[in-house]
Amino acid sequence: MSSSVIDFIATEARFGAHNYEPIGVVLSRGEGVWVWDTEGNRYLDCLSAYSAVSQGHCHPKILAAMVEQAHRLTLTSRAFHNDQLALFYEEIAALTGSHKVLPMNSGAEAVESAIKSVRKWGYEVKGVPDGQAEIIVCANNFHGRTLGVVGFSTDPETRGHFGPFAPGFKVIPFGDAAALAEAITPNTVAFLVEPIQGEAGVVIPPAGYFTEVRELCTANNVMLVLDEIQTGLGRTGKLLAEQHEGIEADVTLLGKALSGGFYPVSAVLSNNDVLGTLRPGQHGSTFGGNPLACAVARAAMRVLVEEGMIENAARQGARFLEGLKDIRANTIREVRGRGLMLAVELHPEAGLARRYCEALQGKGILAKDTHEHTIRIAPPLVITSDQVDWALERFAAILTQDFS
Repeated sequence: MSSSVIDFIATEARFGAHNYEPIGVVLSRGEGVWVWDTEGNRYLDCLSAYSAVSQGHCHPKILAAMVEQAHRLTLTSRAFHNDQLALFYEEIAALTGSHKVLPMNSGAEAVESAIKSVRKWGYEVKGVPDGQAEIIVCANNFHGRTLGVVGFSTDPETRGHFGPFAPGFKVIPFGDAAALAEAITPNTVAFLVEPIQGEAGVVIPPAGYFTEVRELCTANNVMLVLDEIQTGLGRTGKLLAEQHEGIEADVTLLGKALSGGFYPVSAVLSNNDVLGTLRPGQHGSTFGGNPLACAVARAAMRVLVEEGMIENAARQGARFLEGLKDIRANTIREVRGRGLMLAVELHPEAGLARRYCEALQGKGILAKDTHEHTIRIAPPLVITSDQVDWALERFAAILTQDFS
């Protein structure tokens, strides 16, 4: 590392809270699938800011929409109407088939909003006794970092010394429909689940799981809440990951790619009367639904569809997955993925995935480890076949090494 890179990192360490452990690179510029560090080295981004930059870094059409709106009006609060919010509602509803939309900022805010909304629905519509609402979640979930959310996490690093936590959550194994059936009671208001568990290492449930889940939720008048903050908006090769099994959630949560990485934008989408229980003054956000956010999100959704990014994710994801599976390396325990949401899980004896990610950096690839032995791979949806093949050559070179 040069002295300037060391200085940047040292200054972060001196003044910043140590709640992250980044790979040792200082980035200064991005375009499409590529990012450059302060020394001019180029890298293929295989994280996409945890899928927030699905449309590629600094997409020119999203940038233009942001700049144009920033010159006109950025924030009014929801005390007044603005000329972008209604258009955002109309366009996201048309894209996703939703009936009601609640705009927020971060993914975690969307999750918290959904929790509040389904509880309110449970009391006012389903008739659950006040204070008794239950929400079922899955082990190894990741739904954000707020106090409400980490209370039902099973990750000790996420939970440790942050309690006491709010009650009202039941944890069951992911991918086990029988466990869901057993956990449901008359007080169950919702099942909150990721279609694919991202932070857990791109864990894909068994085929038919969500078909059973949908049937169980319908039969028991339980709201199915799908956290599509990482999986949604084309990441898995379909607009929403639920479409792989032909189901429809009662509540869908979107974020990350909803702004193409330009601005924090999230949304709670409902296809029933859950959001209809909210009344003025009961929930809100100063920045949620602001005109700048809405203009950016509208452009981000538009380019996703007009430029065929969803279809490209399906094609290139299949190419990437097949190429990773073709790598013959004793270090690899399993390769899995759907669309451009991929993972390589290493044998524990092969060493920590962090070492492999650091070695990939030296080959011009930026990827991130999770759960010690898994490398996540999620490039922007604009990646080309040649870029996939270029990446695969470098993955093969690194994965055939042993860093144990």
